[in-house]
Amino acid sequence: MAHKFFISCDEATTICDKSQYKEASFFEIIQLKLHFIFCKVCAIYSKQNNFLTKLYRSKASDCKKHSFCISTEEKQALKESLEKAKKELL
Repeated sequence: MAHKFFISCDEATTICDKSQYKEASFFEIIQLKLHFIFCKVCAIYSKQNNFLTKLYRSKASDCKKHSFCISTEEKQALKESLEKAKKELL
């Protein structure tokens, strides 16, 4: 029965990813915490993964506050630039 609590590193990273999005079950979280006791590599992976998720979420919410539209003139200049580059390649 104890073997049900021990998981591989692959399973641990999957559960880690699921737990960040609140999709992991209580039992899976217990398995993950037990795995972290024996595997420091996965514990570090989890910390780094959590850090990157928080960083991404803060940047994503910041980006929503700004409008990133280009003007008609900028669109036209970009189009001309792409057409010029296309002609040079042919």
